Amino acid sequence: MKFHFSRHLTEEIEKRKLSKELIERVLRAPEQKTPELDNITCFQSQMEIGGKRYLLRVMVNETVNPPVVVTAYRTTKITKYWRKP
Repeated sequence: MKFHFSRHLTEEIEKRKLSKELIERVLRAPEQKTPELDNITCFQSQMEIGGKRYLLRVMVNETVNPPVVVTAYRTTKITKYWRKP
């Protein structure tokens, strides 16, 4: 699936020192997809970055075509956001 990267996303991943490749990896094969606010779905995966375990969360508006990637961030608060099946 093709995604459009918003200007905000591009600015934020630069500030947060995240690579486009990591974002694309989560978009291609998220470990989880969870509904967030309004039309936003969170694609998220656990991964090791710089020797530390993080949850990479990528917020996507799937109601438009192509879906728009709004923002992305990493967090160590995995248990806060990880949904148990």
